[in-house]
Amino acid sequence: MRVLLWPVHGSYTASFVSGAHEYLLPVLPDRGPDGSGRSGSYPWPDSVREVPVAQLGDEPVDVVVLQRPHELDLVQRWTGRRPGRELPAVYLEHNAPTGHAVSSRHLLADRTDIHLVHVTHFNAMAWDSGSAPTTVVEHGVADHGYRYTGEEPSLAVVVNEPVRRWRVAGTDLVLRLARDLAVDVHGIDSHLLTDVAREHGVELPPGRLHNLSQAELHARIVHHRAYLHPYRWTSLGLALLEAMSLGMPVLALSTTEAPRAVPPEAGVLSNDPDVLRDTARHWLAEPEAARACGLAAREHVLEAYGLDRFCRDWDRVLSTVAG
Repeated sequence: MRVLLWPVHGSYTASFVSGAHEYLLPVLPDRGPDGSGRSGSYPWPDSVREVPVAQLGDEPVDVVVLQRPHELDLVQRWTGRRPGRELPAVYLEHNAPTGHAVSSRHLLADRTDIHLVHVTHFNAMAWDSGSAPTTVVEHGVADHGYRYTGEEPSLAVVVNEPVRRWRVAGTDLVLRLARDLAVDVHGIDSHLLTDVAREHGVELPPGRLHNLSQAELHARIVHHRAYLHPYRWTSLGLALLEAMSLGMPVLALSTTEAPRAVPPEAGVLSNDPDVLRDTARHWLAEPEAARACGLAAREHVLEAYGLDRFCRDWDRVLSTVAG
């Protein structure tokens, strides 16, 4: 099939385009957010093709995967076809509700002409989707091999915009643990943490803050003893699953989808930061205990979140929607 989509989330798109279809990415002259085309950060296959927006109306698109509310209008303006009516459409919802989880009604609730796909069972439960046809397609991550070394007695964190997303991302919890433990933070705008951490009485020097490409990130974090996932309220970060697939033991809050993603043998989930700190200290003193958890984490991720399962699930959804 010819699938039209925007590469809204680079890591997710990298998994999605590993399927057996042709993937069309809109391109604008300024390559802004609505027409960025291919990303240089990911090794996407040749089946990913850029299409200038002015030519989209002539492309024989079979199905569109929407991910942002305004894309409903973009598709109609740029292709001349109404999504869900004249063009088969899926709406991929990446996020948990940002409002009250009990009363958050989805944009597409009760709309039966567009298939709604959630990326976690928690999200599907939390959103009120009404009578909209709904499916859960859990994340899929590539197997980059067992690469864990864990020789550095420190924790790795991956969070984009840690200052702006402060409590949602659990940045305050990162600083709390960084009072007692060595912590490296990776992600967009992580450099802003140095001054903010100092305001909170925590030293987090620039040498512990990194913004790397995906390949560089994977090569770097495996040297840390463990991975810390501090998010209070999120969908399910691909960085967590990628760290597990590399063989890293993980520490995370017991919120949203994390209890399903991290089995007990793969790490420790707790809403008590002191438990996470004490577990980290144990792993720093007992590296073989950390390694054993990392091996279990990798085994679980490859079985539950492998790309083969992910692509099969998406094939079923796209075939159903496109007929």
